[in-house]
Amino acid sequence: MSDTAIDFSPAAAPLAAKLLGSALEIIARYPEGRSRSALLPLLHLVQTEEGFVSPSGVAFCAEVLGINKAQVGAVATFYTMYKRKPTGEYLVSVCTNTLCNMMGGQEVYDRLTEHLGVGNGQTTADGQITVEHAECLAACDYAPVVTVNYDFAVDEATPEAAIELVEQLRKGGKPTPTRGARVCSLKDMQHQLAGFADERDGAVADGPAGPSTLRGVTLADQHGIAVPNFNLDAPITKTKPAREEKK
Repeated sequence: MSDTAIDFSPAAAPLAAKLLGSALEIIARYPEGRSRSALLPLLHLVQTEEGFVSPSGVAFCAEVLGINKAQVGAVATFYTMYKRKPTGEYLVSVCTNTLCNMMGGQEVYDRLTEHLGVGNGQTTADGQITVEHAECLAACDYAPVVTVNYDFAVDEATPEAAIELVEQLRKGGKPTPTRGARVCSLKDMQHQLAGFADERDGAVADGPAGPSTLRGVTLADQHGIAVPNFNLDAPITKTKPAREEKK
């Protein structure tokens, strides 16, 4: 697909003028005839410009892929990471799923929304903070957890820590996450989710698993419970199970 082959509608043309080059780069990653698979990163790309998936964003994605707007809308409304209304500079997600809830996640969420004067999915008047419930952030060992623009920001969160976090963000600060990359804007994060490299210095967070993650293995070791072929000091690697021979 080339940019000369697309006659964009008035609704899609403004975004096409800004995003077409990046969109074609994304589409080129997929085999010929499978360009529709690029829809997910294209929706993230739209959010780098507008902060949400607007009607013009839906039109742009549909026209650059050669599909209809209903097909784009069906995907955009299915996944919670695609926002259908303007979102703040910082999306603060508080996990209130089972374990985080038991460990105080709901209290963190309640106190935070009360402090900011907003509800689920709503944005503060200054346009800085959007707060949302999160179902699971895949960090049960650090429950309850809070993320900012999908990066882990506060582990074992308390209402006070969450409030301090958002106040630093509203004042233009860049708080140091408990565990994760340095905070960036939601639009910058969407650029990464679209499949483009993160150019921030020190943006990549890595390192060994922390004590909370290794707690089960540590307890087993202390109680003399065998953990086959596991070395606490060695990096964790995945191995394929042996395949049984057919009889």
